[in-house]
Amino acid sequence: MPSSAPLAVQALTPEAFAPYGWMLGKPYPAHQAVPAFSNAATDFWHEHAFDAGPDGEVEVLWVNYRSGAEVGQLEKHLLTQQAIVPLTGPVVHVVAASDAAGAPALGTLAAFAVPQGQGICMRPGCWHATRVAQGQVSCLMLTRRSTTADLVRHLRQGQPARESAIVQIPPRAWRAA
Repeated sequence: MPSSAPLAVQALTPEAFAPYGWMLGKPYPAHQAVPAFSNAATDFWHEHAFDAGPDGEVEVLWVNYRSGAEVGQLEKHLLTQQAIVPLTGPVVHVVAASDAAGAPALGTLAAFAVPQGQGICMRPGCWHATRVAQGQVSCLMLTRRSTTADLVRHLRQGQPARESAIVQIPPRAWRAA
């Protein structure tokens, strides 16, 4: 049973997501300072320089999310940014900053609607959980290769996680805005 009022899911904007990281999928840049090209056949532009941390190797993951409305657990990655781009439908991404001790600062808990074709890139240390309204949504994820291996060893074999942390929080539901 959720412990307090449901989180209102807010629209994803660069300004609203800035405390946690970066919004991906912004429109074609209007200013010349951003490397970009456009013609009748294609548009491409610099969106974000992904940082996997010192000596980190970037990995592309395919992730299927099926989790429902309640959030009772958050995770964070200590060394790397992590990007999520929904491919087959929208997701709700719940985030929180860390307090002085490194635990989730529950007063900063926020939920964002991430539409299909846009995405987010979280800063290292951003607490998070991804949810879907129903069914399954497949996402492309950029992360650090060693963080994935470390997390798999932790989840499958119970080994201590060294590059991530997972904590339980009082359950919170979310509701569409």
